[in-house]
Amino acid sequence: MIKKAIRMKVYADKHEEYKKRHDEIWPELEQSIKEHGCKSYSIWLDEENNLLFAYLEIEDEDRWGQLSKTAINQKWWMYMKDVMETNEDDSPVTLSLNNVFNI
Repeated sequence: MIKKAIRMKVYADKHEEYKKRHDEIWPELEQSIKEHGCKSYSIWLDEENNLLFAYLEIEDEDRWGQLSKTAINQKWWMYMKDVMETNEDDSPVTLSLNNVFNI
């Protein structure tokens, strides 16, 4: 199992909307995430700094990387671009975090 952590940023006035959209995640997106080898995916919000911390456990980097090419994932990105920082292709601006400690 590969453990990944990333940081993203939500707009200050969009915290509730971000949570609402994830509470109502599309079933076909959730299925696609699982089909691309994700066994666990959690996101936390640092409300003071508008930062999102995501933790994922995936089976394979290449398989996981294919998710971004799916129509459902790209549709989700377009849906989310008004609540968070995004790149020109509507993907979230992300920063991969390095694991420095485990117990």
